[in-house]
Amino acid sequence: MSRDDETRRAWAVIDTGAVEANCGRLVDALSDGAELCAVVKADAYGHGAAPCAAAALRGGASRLAVAAAAEAEELRQHFPETPLFVMGALTESELGLALDAGAEVAVWRQGFRELCSRRAAERGEHVRAHVKHDSGMGRLGERDPEAVLDLARACAQDPHLELAGVWTHFATADERGDTFFGEQLDAFRHVAERVRELAPGCTVHAANSAATLREPGSHFDMVRCGIAIYGLDPFQEDPAAHGLRPAMELRSYVADVKRFPAGASAGYGRTWRAPADTWVGVLPVGYGDGVRRGLGNVGSVLIRGRRHPIAGTVSMDNITVDLGPETEVEPGDAGVLIGSQGDERIGAEEMAKALGTINYEITCAVSQRVPRAHGS
Repeated sequence: MSRDDETRRAWAVIDTGAVEANCGRLVDALSDGAELCAVVKADAYGHGAAPCAAAALRGGASRLAVAAAAEAEELRQHFPETPLFVMGALTESELGLALDAGAEVAVWRQGFRELCSRRAAERGEHVRAHVKHDSGMGRLGERDPEAVLDLARACAQDPHLELAGVWTHFATADERGDTFFGEQLDAFRHVAERVRELAPGCTVHAANSAATLREPGSHFDMVRCGIAIYGLDPFQEDPAAHGLRPAMELRSYVADVKRFPAGASAGYGRTWRAPADTWVGVLPVGYGDGVRRGLGNVGSVLIRGRRHPIAGTVSMDNITVDLGPETEVEPGDAGVLIGSQGDERIGAEEMAKALGTINYEITCAVSQRVPRAHGS
């Protein structure tokens, strides 16, 4: 380990060059004229919002999107001129925060449109509104096309609002071969065409990462990519198949190496017992850092370029790994929980499959206790 690494029990290394390259790859694949909006909500899916946003913009993204007003407020400090879009629901006070940040906002019902209009009038400003169509996701947005058009018309006619966009979100874009994705796309396309008649310059957008990679017909004027810009596969397979490079590595180190006789146990509940005499390594990282408890006895760690199974229950601050009957591993050796070492790699997708979840949750779960080191 380096001198800097020796001060850390666990840390995440974020390759911002990978974020930049991933955005460049996505931009190259877009339909003519479509823009890339980089989704950096939830602290850039655990990768660090400001550094990843900067990398995304270098890679060709032209806008940034978040879910919460506080996220927009934070980003505005770093990016005073970049268009920001808050996609999530906002309370009255959160709306004020979003407007202070100069963000564009989602409008999904008449009551919220009226609130936006009042706040804009009080501030002597125009609010840029993106009307949301619930084409099948079942969350925010009007499902009835006529209700969407009424809402869009009200925004277009309101002197305090600007109809900046119409948008939707796909429920099954990451499920290859399903038919519902096509149904949503067709439903939204018809609505978007009619909204364009009200505001020809408004931005039509629908595609998330999966749709962007799956169907060029979903690109419209702009795509909103999150998971793919961090080099993770929206289809939960291999990012390399899409030309994506994972940006995050999660690392720790071996704090101790201990000899276990056959039958000796490790961890809470004694869920693992040595099947024969073996060596066990102790790493000071656990579910308090984002290494989920469910990885006990099913996950792996890379040490000296080899996979070693997690032995026993993951604790809040420690894990134990079976090093085998003979080992060269020593205290101080680096351990990789997500990332590469030698010829071996543990991806967020692999970890997610072991837990029955998705790669999004893996990187978002890396806690704030874990420092992030950003660099190319």
